[in-house]
Amino acid sequence: MAETAAALRTVAHNVRAARIRAGLSLEELSRRAQVSKGALVGLEKAQGNPNLATLVRLADTLGISVSALMQGPAEGRVRVVSAADVAPLWTGEQGSEARLMLTTSGPAPVEVWRWRLRPDEEYPSHPHQAGVVETVSVTSGRMTLVVDGAEHTVEAGQTATFDGDTSHTYRGSGSETCHFIMTVHLPPGPSAT
Repeated sequence: MAETAAALRTVAHNVRAARIRAGLSLEELSRRAQVSKGALVGLEKAQGNPNLATLVRLADTLGISVSALMQGPAEGRVRVVSAADVAPLWTGEQGSEARLMLTTSGPAPVEVWRWRLRPDEEYPSHPHQAGVVETVSVTSGRMTLVVDGAEHTVEAGQTATFDGDTSHTYRGSGSETCHFIMTVHLPPGPSAT
């Protein structure tokens, strides 16, 4: 429980700092990110429990990565992260989950995610900011990737990439759980870090 409270305090600090850097009022960030002002006020006070969709909308609106909202200061030149040490940012009703493992630094950061999708469970994502590119590499099982309404089957050993600025959905398909690594390549520029 203490880890969750500490993580929420870090998110609260980072959202507020990014909002101030962007010169946005609570009202304007609320309008642009389509997050209620009340939820934003609570989040900046380290209250509530923001879901993945809310964090993605805030990050996209602020022009930063999701992990930039969640991470404290850098701890050294090499970071090794264990999946067991990272809480899922999304959990499906059937046991699916998504964990943001880490984000690289630099002018064009890359988020690295671990996903587990149960058969027929899905996660729909809203379009990201222009310039975002996603890559999914299926390590076991099979998934259906839906990009702008078109379905694409991606099986174990296959990798798919697409522009993330359109609607997209990840759906487990087949009879076994699908495991995949997703990278989110953020556009270069001073607002991406």
